[in-house]
Amino acid sequence: MPKMFGTDGVRGLANKDLTARLALDLGDAAVRVLGQADAPKDKDDNVHSEGRRRALVGRDTRVSGDFLSSALSAGMSAGGFDVIDVGIIPTPGIAFLTSVLNVEMGAVISASHNPMPDNGIKFFARGGFKLPDSKEDEIEAVLGKDWDRPTGAGVGRVSHDTVTATNLYIDHLVSTIAPVVGPEKTQPKPLAGLRLVADCANGATSVVAPEALRRAGAEVIVINASPDGYNINDHAGSTHPEQLQAMVKATGSAMGVAFDGDADRCLAVDEDGTMVNGDQIMGILARAKKREGKLNHDTLVVTVMSNLGLKLALKDMGIKTVQTNVGDRYVLEEMLRGDYSLGGEQSGHVINREFATTGDGTLTALTLCNEVVKSGKSLKQLAADFPQLPQQLVNVRCSNKQAVTTNAAVQKAVEKESALLGETGRVLLRPSGTEPLVRVMAEAATQQQADEVCDRLAKIVAEELA
Repeated sequence: MPKMFGTDGVRGLANKDLTARLALDLGDAAVRVLGQADAPKDKDDNVHSEGRRRALVGRDTRVSGDFLSSALSAGMSAGGFDVIDVGIIPTPGIAFLTSVLNVEMGAVISASHNPMPDNGIKFFARGGFKLPDSKEDEIEAVLGKDWDRPTGAGVGRVSHDTVTATNLYIDHLVSTIAPVVGPEKTQPKPLAGLRLVADCANGATSVVAPEALRRAGAEVIVINASPDGYNINDHAGSTHPEQLQAMVKATGSAMGVAFDGDADRCLAVDEDGTMVNGDQIMGILARAKKREGKLNHDTLVVTVMSNLGLKLALKDMGIKTVQTNVGDRYVLEEMLRGDYSLGGEQSGHVINREFATTGDGTLTALTLCNEVVKSGKSLKQLAADFPQLPQQLVNVRCSNKQAVTTNAAVQKAVEKESALLGETGRVLLRPSGTEPLVRVMAEAATQQQADEVCDRLAKIVAEELA
């Protein structure tokens, strides 16, 4: 049986792959693994209602989130957890609240940047950290299996509190660049005078990001912040930045920021409408942290997908890079292992460990805007210091994506193309962690060469693994 958990939780077509029954079972299994055995009990061996463990549940704006959050909460409460349903909130909001509210676990119903029909479930452990593979394996191992579930007073309650949770999260975000000071608790406006466009992808940050940016002093023009359950990521947000690029130019804004459906990633657009990717954003923020003495060990953690241009530019600035597999959980694991303070992915997941335990798109936007204002330079000028080698990425749909690492014909083609590129480029083939795809990437001295290499490899992958 294939693993149920991918690189970012359980994900699939809602109501077909990811059903209400599966959500119920996942909630039931998660409480068993994440602490039910240690719940405090009274003299009759019943779980105290006052001491019952707690879980947070949040979701993005997909219509399927309604029934999935209800089912997930039912599974958790039936297992003895009190569940606080905080409604629509960014994924990093759940990570933050799981930490500050000191609950046992958090869960998010979201498929991030995927199309609306998909959905997913991911869990956070106490402290707001994504689960390691071993814990996900434990949940999968007990999924659907019977156990001695609590009864009577041991059964949990489900409560709803959207406003308090959202306000706590927004307060935290704004405080990262505009901390409250003085006896009158005044808050500076570090982004005053900055006009930007925010594309919220009709997703989970449609309220949070505009409010946080405005409270920090920015003039914010908001697009795609009217979610209706069906329009999340629909020609909007970080996967479809065309509207944002046009709006930045049309309004004469200094820059633009684009989020994905659950707002754990952020990409940017400069004043000319040119995209600024996650590698360039990480470069800008790493240099800023180094300047302020906050870049631990003068090191940025990146993934195998990060552009060689970023690594070369950082090396010239005295900043080292450490490389991990794709997936922000693996970035965070390396950051914790080596005590690094900044890391992320080219896709726009940026983990700023000073303020967050996971990638946070709104936090990234605030921090990037703050650096633009503090530096006195435009985003275009800042990004120019991190030139990108030409790169091409093709997604090849196939039925046996895992065989990409073992298929002889594919590996022979990879060796051939790598030899042709030598030290002027590289190729990378990897199975998607969330979709039936193999991602084929080529990096080369020219765009034409990258395109040609990628095209040749993609054809072989399609032929061999279809």
